[in-house]
Amino acid sequence: MAKIFDFKRLRRLITIYAVVQVCLVALLIFTAIYFQAGFQADGMSQRFFKSILVTLGIQLALFYPINRFAAKEAEREVDSCAVGLSPDELKGLRSKRMVGDVIKMAVFIFYLTFIWKAPENKAILSVVFFSFILTVLTYFQCYNFAAKRLMKEKG
Repeated sequence: MAKIFDFKRLRRLITIYAVVQVCLVALLIFTAIYFQAGFQADGMSQRFFKSILVTLGIQLALFYPINRFAAKEAEREVDSCAVGLSPDELKGLRSKRMVGDVIKMAVFIFYLTFIWKAPENKAILSVVFFSFILTVLTYFQCYNFAAKRLMKEKG
């Protein structure tokens, strides 16, 4: 017998993530303008371009782990949308959700601590800010893509 899925909650979550992505892009543009103005005021406009290149390199290195993590999270959420799950299945999904939340919290605390303890060098701060925003943005993009793909397959 095929499982029946109710994707109402997941569709709402995807919509919320889309709105958050728009806000993150706006924040990314704002921080880019802020750091570019700061570098130009100091007469080091080339450093802005170099910080963008370093950030892109970091994001290329982080893309695969972020994509795998987001795909696993989306798969877990799609599985939790099945109607008539047993208490043991719900418990297993809940424990997986807790592990995922702890990992997301650890990444957030890492970036927060790194920003707080980073030296007052604008180049380092710009790389850290850009990297943080792009990491979160990449996670949301990968999650939404994987969730929509899985919903189409199972629904």
